[in-house]
Amino acid sequence: MHLVGRDAEQARLRRLLADAREGRSGALGLRGAPGIGKSALLDRAVSIAEAAGMRVVRAAGIESDHELAYGGLHQLLFPHMDRLDALPTPQASALRRAFGLAEGGDANRFLISAGTLSLLAQLAEDAPLLCLLDDLQWLDQGSAEALLFATRRFVADPIAVLFAVRETSAPFVLAGVEVMDLSGLAASDAARLLDGHAPQLAERVRTRVVAESGGNPLALIELGTSRLAARDADESDPAGQVGPLPVTRRVQETYRHQIVELPAATQRALLVAAADTAAPLAVILHVIESLGGAAGDLAPAERDRLVRIDSRITFRHPLVRAAVYQDAPLHRRIEVHRAYAEALRADADADRRAWHLAAATTRPDEAAATELDGVAERAWHRGGAMAVCAAYERAGRLSADRELKARRIARAGQAAFDAGRADRAARLAAETLALTADTGVRADAIYIRGAVEYERTSPRADAELTLEAAALVRDTDPERAALTLYEAAHAARHGAAHDLLERAADLLRGFTPPQHWAPVVAALLGWAELFAGRPEPAVGPMRALRTAAPGGGHDLMRRITAAIGGLMIADEDAVAAETEEMLAVVRATGALGWVPYTLNVLAVARLLRGEFADARACAAEGVAVSDELANRTESLAHRSVEVWLHAVSGDEARARALAEEVLPRARDRHRVNAEIAAWGLGMLDLSARRFGDACDRLDQVSRGPARRDLLVRAVPDLIEAAVRGGTPERARGPLAGFRNWAEHVDRPVATGLLLRCRALLADDGAADALYTEALRLHERHGGPYEQARTRLVYGEWLRRRRRRAEARGHLATAVSAFERLGARLWAERARGELAAFGERGDEPRHSGPLTLLTPQELQVVRLAADGRTNKEIAAQLFLSPRTVGHHLYKAYPKLGVTGRAELARLVR
Repeated sequence: MHLVGRDAEQARLRRLLADAREGRSGALGLRGAPGIGKSALLDRAVSIAEAAGMRVVRAAGIESDHELAYGGLHQLLFPHMDRLDALPTPQASALRRAFGLAEGGDANRFLISAGTLSLLAQLAEDAPLLCLLDDLQWLDQGSAEALLFATRRFVADPIAVLFAVRETSAPFVLAGVEVMDLSGLAASDAARLLDGHAPQLAERVRTRVVAESGGNPLALIELGTSRLAARDADESDPAGQVGPLPVTRRVQETYRHQIVELPAATQRALLVAAADTAAPLAVILHVIESLGGAAGDLAPAERDRLVRIDSRITFRHPLVRAAVYQDAPLHRRIEVHRAYAEALRADADADRRAWHLAAATTRPDEAAATELDGVAERAWHRGGAMAVCAAYERAGRLSADRELKARRIARAGQAAFDAGRADRAARLAAETLALTADTGVRADAIYIRGAVEYERTSPRADAELTLEAAALVRDTDPERAALTLYEAAHAARHGAAHDLLERAADLLRGFTPPQHWAPVVAALLGWAELFAGRPEPAVGPMRALRTAAPGGGHDLMRRITAAIGGLMIADEDAVAAETEEMLAVVRATGALGWVPYTLNVLAVARLLRGEFADARACAAEGVAVSDELANRTESLAHRSVEVWLHAVSGDEARARALAEEVLPRARDRHRVNAEIAAWGLGMLDLSARRFGDACDRLDQVSRGPARRDLLVRAVPDLIEAAVRGGTPERARGPLAGFRNWAEHVDRPVATGLLLRCRALLADDGAADALYTEALRLHERHGGPYEQARTRLVYGEWLRRRRRRAEARGHLATAVSAFERLGARLWAERARGELAAFGERGDEPRHSGPLTLLTPQELQVVRLAADGRTNKEIAAQLFLSPRTVGHHLYKAYPKLGVTGRAELARLVR
């Protein structure tokens, strides 16, 4: 296939395909106006790929299928369903349900995306793969999401992905994919292309076509070969003197002139084909005949190359279809859609039938609305959230009864939110509230608005709205009330809005929840007690929730509530283990929406345990998944944790730069984690011996809105900064609050921290015993970081009392521990104390081997060390097996191992 011009674009395609053949995945989007040559470049890529022995899979968006769940994915992958048994079982099951091949359960859209990734990776096992998607703007959202999800995760697979998308006023966003914008051909190339198709064109007309086409290849060909051009050649014909129209309109006008000159029966037959471009030929012919036509009516259009007929009818260009359909009178379009509805079987073609029936209906029609309810329910089971939204919204528009309309519009709003369409969800929720006084439906709509505001504004705004929703249904619908109050309490806590948490607690106190909600309700009441400064009644129910029996289908909510509560009461050892289990569950079930929240809890638990490399891996994945889901609040939460981790590693420049970027927004969106970032900056000053600055910053954190949440753990740093900075009086008040918390949570790590704080403030007679007991607890329970911190301050105290041998031992051990953890400034501070003994201060630093890995490599290494296969790891992390192997290949030399047996020993 030869293309005129496009040399740079063709070179980029060749590089993309060459990379894929060498095992480097890549993706490219081609964006431009209709007719600019996107499809021609895709065809050129196919020619190059096939010549090189690559496998090609291809699909195209179809405008009439835009609302059909997973229609595009069906087109692309259905021919390869025989490969499903090689996929992880949950992914294979999800794809079967998405394609209507299996009943039972709801298809999870994230498992469908993971299954798409795995199936494409499977196809690439036989030969390098080229995957092409044309007219992406018309692909149903579920298919587009699945393909983009997979594309972003290919790293070391021999796969190239090409997207072509139309340039529109509301551009389709190809997040994470390089996009090449196509402009018109250069004038010389445009003239060459025109001469190839219309060599006899008069020079005046030739010049005008080249100028007015803007270099658009389709416009050049269609205008140059059209009757309009012939008429334009006749200077005496004023009809030929067309004005300077936009290229797309000009081309569509060219097609329109061809269509109106066809026989009326042919125009009607073309309208039937245009009304459902995905319909099989037999169905289209049946509808044509039902309207009094015959198959032969299509012959003139086929002769003029407006359509191609094989097993389906394909229009020469989407603009031909647009011209046919848009120019037809409304009553003709209604007639055609009604004929389709009558021709399609309610059992085999229920979804298409329902949409045609809706298109043929111009007034409220409960029968049509009920059929669309069925479309929505089937789409829900297939995991197509936007298809659910479209069906319920159209059903609402056709509803004669106002309350039925409100219920359907509310369901459409929830589906829009599930699909990530926050603006549409907010609009539909507002419409619902204007339609109904039913408290249950209003509560649902307000709940949707709250979920939108969590992302748009802040968790506080979400909590305010969900409290309003809960008040509507607390006394009439306990299940819905419990769910809504759960959301309100969590949102209030994220935003450190303790006044709203207390309002939630007031509603909970007078509320009898369903039995399976009772332990969660008790724990949430414990949160309110803790934040009010009353830990004694809080700890018991918060701790009891961890062992409560699951029930009611809300086990993930129970687990996340227990885990967050566990962090507040120093149970991070149990939280880390249990959250790892929860993370495995949400990965295995494809509950990707839960992954950022679970990783956030796990990252903080790892951080508190001193497992900084693992915490860094959790935060990095949390950012990536949050960004994938457009969850800006959780992305900021994870990036706030990254500030703390950069600070503890001593990377001051990165910590401060990230804090400057993140903190202004995080304080509005996720205040607790924003305060963790601020704590990290204070700790950074403390490790660098800037005690005054550290004290000021940590004092602000310890008095802030999250002081009785996780930030109670910043108090020991404040006390150390105050004492080392010569202002011990600034530590007395915070120590009293910390003692109250530590004594009631009664955990060894908290007790050890309290003892260390008391030792810092004690006289010499008491300090030694306090340090010794704190160190004993931290050696057994505190993790490597807190143990090293305790050794450091104890060693400093011993050195000042000239107990050199004891001090040297603790300080040398602290240096070694800090270096293994990668805590550079803490190691330098401890090394500086050793230098006072005349010890060398420039010994080589030996970071722990796991600190050498990237976050993704560390995740893969951990799972491989547990005995998981590449395929099992890939299913856990939503990667391909080849990408897992790629990460292991890069990790082994960094760790100095050659296989999994050595890896397992090293990780242990």
